[in-house]
Amino acid sequence: MRTKSKAGKLTGFSERTSDIILVAVCLVILIIVAYPLYYVLVASVSNPYDVYAGKTFALPSGFTFDGYKAVFADPSIVTGYLNSIKYTVVGTVFSVVMLYLTAYPLSVKELPGRKFFSIFFIITMYFGGGLVPTYLIVKQTGLVNNMWALFLPGGVAVGNMIIVRNFFENSIPKEMIEAAEIDGASKWTTFLRVVVPLSRSIMAVMVVFSMVAYWNDWFTSLIYLPGTAKAPLPLVLRNILIKSSASASQMSMISGGYAELNKLTEMIKFSSIIVAAAPMLIVYPFVQKYFEKGFMAGAVKG
Repeated sequence: MRTKSKAGKLTGFSERTSDIILVAVCLVILIIVAYPLYYVLVASVSNPYDVYAGKTFALPSGFTFDGYKAVFADPSIVTGYLNSIKYTVVGTVFSVVMLYLTAYPLSVKELPGRKFFSIFFIITMYFGGGLVPTYLIVKQTGLVNNMWALFLPGGVAVGNMIIVRNFFENSIPKEMIEAAEIDGASKWTTFLRVVVPLSRSIMAVMVVFSMVAYWNDWFTSLIYLPGTAKAPLPLVLRNILIKSSASASQMSMISGGYAELNKLTEMIKFSSIIVAAAPMLIVYPFVQKYFEKGFMAGAVKG
């Protein structure tokens, strides 16, 4: 909608009107994005039959913590949490270090073979050996049943590396690097004392990306970490849900027992989602202030 000025010329929305429209649009988007998670949270403490009857649109119905009790009653849940924390911390540090060690050299235009190495990394985004060849390589290197099998095969996420490289190219003043080198700083000193401190915003973005990836990864652990002693939380929750579903199927042959067990299985599904997502939701606000700044700066084409 446009308004006419005193001179009769068409003008755009007033600043106040534009702000109101922008806030309204943002609120609608927020509701669309946040409601599914809120719905799962409400469903996890509600009677499953009320959930499927549509009685939990906004508030819990038949309030109960039976789903959470069933999840935390499994003794492997604590081990799964500890394993996930360990894998996430180690994997995040490893991935961020590898991203920096690959992205920074590729951001230097004077690097010999820079174009070749860039193409070499980009090719891996479109072509891969597949699951079986990768498993055989991991097995022959003795990494099966070793947590490093979760990190080494995909230590450098090429998409993230390109974002970090673009950040170095566009957001790190070349004058500061040149000044450090003139003062006698070596390449390593310049990297550690100048580049790393100036790139904390993009580092926060990569930390979030890596943390979420490692925290949610269960398939890699399923392939390379047999048994339950080293299983991360998502894999433990998957096993709990499978056991519950199997028990429900077995109870279907016994009159009167299937309904209650199936009800518990449905509650476990919703509770497992919240249990797995809660740590990331708690951590994210602490790095959110760096997230937008670093991501937008790193997304600029160099």
